[in-house]
Amino acid sequence: MDFIFIIGPSAVGKTTLAQKLYKYFNGVYFEQNMVPEFCIPENCKDEGIFEEKICWDNFLLQLDYFYKKGFKNIVALDFDDVRAREIPKIFKGYNFIILRLISSNSEQIKKQMIHRNNNEGGLFKLDNVVNSNEKIKNRHLLPNEVIIDVYNKSKDEILNEAIQKIKKFKPLLDYKYILDNENNYLSWVLSKNLK
Repeated sequence: MDFIFIIGPSAVGKTTLAQKLYKYFNGVYFEQNMVPEFCIPENCKDEGIFEEKICWDNFLLQLDYFYKKGFKNIVALDFDDVRAREIPKIFKGYNFIILRLISSNSEQIKKQMIHRNNNEGGLFKLDNVVNSNEKIKNRHLLPNEVIIDVYNKSKDEILNEAIQKIKKFKPLLDYKYILDNENNYLSWVLSKNLK
């Protein structure tokens, strides 16, 4: 596989799965927030959108760099969910899979978020976590996307399910895809006011 994209709401286990997958497949692990610190220009009209755009562009450049250096199984995650709709357009012709992690039980996500806030810090708005899980869970599948429901599964069970899906998956290289409406996706960039 060229690229393994992992998407899903906060506290669903994306980072835990990504770290295990890249080691298992001897690949690369890359989160969008792994970019240099930078200052927002004073004349910027919308800091949230500006920052997310810079991070996304940097993310794509770094993915391309590793791919051109011959790396495979590049595990990529932690981008704004609305960007997921762009993956089939940008990566058409590559061997890629999108693993969409969801929980069929939002209470599990809430518990994981409370644990995360108490032990790891980070974003902590329980209503947003539940809403994002529902929005991400209920949208249609993108080309080369599969769903993994993490509800009531151990970390090892989720890892094994992901490995099996990746190994058995036959990515489409050529498909018709019109960029989907961004309102079908959740944006964590608060300034976009998408809910």
